[in-house]
Amino acid sequence: MAAKDATTAAPIDFYFEFASPYGYFASLRIDRVAARHDRTVAWRPFLLGAVMKITGMAPFGSIPVRRDYFRRDVPRLARAYGMTVTMPDSMPMNGVAACRAFYWLVDEDPESAKHLARAVYDAHWREGRDMGDGEAVAEVATNYGIDREALLAGIQEPAVKQRLKDETDAAVAAGVFGSPYLIIDGEPFWGQDRLKEAERWLETGGW
Repeated sequence: MAAKDATTAAPIDFYFEFASPYGYFASLRIDRVAARHDRTVAWRPFLLGAVMKITGMAPFGSIPVRRDYFRRDVPRLARAYGMTVTMPDSMPMNGVAACRAFYWLVDEDPESAKHLARAVYDAHWREGRDMGDGEAVAEVATNYGIDREALLAGIQEPAVKQRLKDETDAAVAAGVFGSPYLIIDGEPFWGQDRLKEAERWLETGGW
């Protein structure tokens, strides 16, 4: 299969949930992976809890053996990547405000939306802060020149609320069931540990 021309190739869809540390790890690398292959990335935050209700899947925290593994795995991965992770006291994070803020920004200023997403992720998973309300999201947004009051008003707009619902529904329709989840030219890759395979796919045009 021939590699797609960079001028016509569709963006890589990057689905992620702010409550997911694995999405956080992937968010730090996905744009670099794409750039090496002259591709762009469409960042698509969604609400994994809503997906789980539809699919019948259970969150990590509701299953003791998976919760215990999660609490070992996340710091272990951080050490492997030379990163600092502080497990938040409040888990899972409520990602509604952060997602709405992203979609309030993304059409007009996609780069600012990405900066905000990275800042929320960093505050939650590196600093261990609870980023589950609009005030916390607005606080980190001001570091990127985003007006606090405008953001707080924006995340209450009916159109923004509907956009998040529509994006989450679209994730379900695309077959997304976890975070992170990549779709490259119709090919799905689930998990931050699949970034190597995703890059190989980009290198070869599919194997």
